[in-house]
Amino acid sequence: MSIRKSVEQVVNHRPRKRFGQNFLRDEGVIHAIARAVAAHKTDHIVEIGPGEGALTDALITSGCQLDAIELDRDLRARLLAAFSGYPRFTLHSADALNFDFASLAEGQNIRVVGNLPYNISTPLIFKLLDYGSVISDMHFMLQHEVVERMGAKPGNKEWGRLGVMTQFRCEVEPLFAVPPEAFYPPPKVQSAIVRLAPHLQCPWPECDPVKLNRIVTQAFAQRRKTLRNNFKNMFDDSTMQSLGIDPSARAESLSLNDFVALASLPKWVTERD
Repeated sequence: MSIRKSVEQVVNHRPRKRFGQNFLRDEGVIHAIARAVAAHKTDHIVEIGPGEGALTDALITSGCQLDAIELDRDLRARLLAAFSGYPRFTLHSADALNFDFASLAEGQNIRVVGNLPYNISTPLIFKLLDYGSVISDMHFMLQHEVVERMGAKPGNKEWGRLGVMTQFRCEVEPLFAVPPEAFYPPPKVQSAIVRLAPHLQCPWPECDPVKLNRIVTQAFAQRRKTLRNNFKNMFDDSTMQSLGIDPSARAESLSLNDFVALASLPKWVTERD
């Protein structure tokens, strides 16, 4: 009997809206994700929100070490029943938003995968970006709109804080779309798979990520306003112009390099004596 069949036998679970549960059921999509991840027995994979164990099943047969993080206690019992026979499988009862991912990277970087609950996907991604030094890559199922924002370019309406900060930390590679009917229950939105690979060496080592995030957040706080308005307490016109930035432009026109240049300035208006 396959592991997948054993999972189907033990899981009789009603999806819970408060956990944002939409379970992946399409075997073709499951195997396509597994091929994209290409798990190896030497890998240490961390799966966020394994749910019914569909992707867990497809990955664990590689012989990899697999740590799964599941918040729903009913699903945890069923996942243990299905996978506890694997000596390299560990199930963590935890909220991924509060989990210390570095605690799992003992002498080896981890690879993170997951069908992320759409209601927490953005804050969870921002959290994981801070663990880039211990993560080799990440493969996520996300709302298609979120994947578009992560891979957006300057001048595009999708370009914003998520895209700037993700691309500052990672290479972003959208892989393929996933239709609603691949899930139970079907979500009301289109989904997509994305691969994130943290930079082995940051292309902008002089840039403080905390400063960058502050600047980007301020720039996009009111998207319809000009940089002059959004940055009125941070940068004056002459400072922006010295970097080739038009103060009358909007934030979506700035490139990642422009934001890095602003964050790398020795002083801001609010920091001057």
